Amino acid sequence: MGIFDAINISASGLTAQRMRMDIISKNIANANTTRTDNGLPYRRQVVVFEEHKSDVPFSAYLTRESRRLIQGDGVKVTAIKEDNGPYKRVYDPGHPDADKEGYVLMPNVDIVTEMVNMISATRAYEANVTVLNGTKGMAMKALEIGRG
Repeated sequence: MGIFDAINISASGLTAQRMRMDIISKNIANANTTRTDNGLPYRRQVVVFEEHKSDVPFSAYLTRESRRLIQGDGVKVTAIKEDNGPYKRVYDPGHPDADKEGYVLMPNVDIVTEMVNMISATRAYEANVTVLNGTKGMAMKALEIGRG
């Protein structure tokens, strides 16, 4: 693994966590949206990550020499899916979207869960920044060795 591979892997992690934080922010912003364009309450969204790998055929795994060439290339966002969990039912007969019994369907967004996810995404982002800074520091030290 070269120094630029480490930078690229950290950059992919930064990009993925930033996307995750954006989706979490969208969930929090829509926690009280009872009617979207499709007429239903907002559905919580979740980011799906996957390891980003080089396209290497399975046969390459069979030889011992090729194993040293196969490395992960970071992470990528493969999808943003809707959480199909049930909507919350809240009794609010004065709400314009209330049904005959006075219940309103609210989004399936739990603010506490979203805040925990936001803290997790922030920490993962910070870890990638730390790795990026460490890699940069190693590169600078290598350049200093070359000058001396």
